[in-house]
Amino acid sequence: MTSQMILQQQSVSLDDARRVFAAGEERARAIGQPMNIAVVDAGGNLVAHIRMDGAWLGSIDISINKAFTARAFNLATKALAENAQPGEQFFGIHASNAGQVMIFAGGIPLQSGGQIVGAVGVSGGSGEQDQTVAEAAAAAF
Repeated sequence: MTSQMILQQQSVSLDDARRVFAAGEERARAIGQPMNIAVVDAGGNLVAHIRMDGAWLGSIDISINKAFTARAFNLATKALAENAQPGEQFFGIHASNAGQVMIFAGGIPLQSGGQIVGAVGVSGGSGEQDQTVAEAAAAAF
């Protein structure tokens, strides 16, 4: 007899992403820094991305990859970055996953009912600015 196990995974919806974007945009405007904001689902796949007027083009992929990284490791990218420095346990991790892993502040997992269901990634300013906007965006989830 073969046993089967079906796992159910909640995931971020487009409506969820819109709420996250609205809060992130509001915070980015408040600090005067246009941002790229990305939301990925439970599988690390892009749900949606926005680029505020004037946000850096080079930060599009970075925001998407920060969201992927936060979901792939279920960890804020800021925390991962602290552990990815020379001599630390995750040194070199940025080269994994075809270079998609970002070790800069600004990526935060999104949780529902104690389960990680996606992540947000923000890029376009300093690490502190990215983190501030990501925190505001995640709080709206």
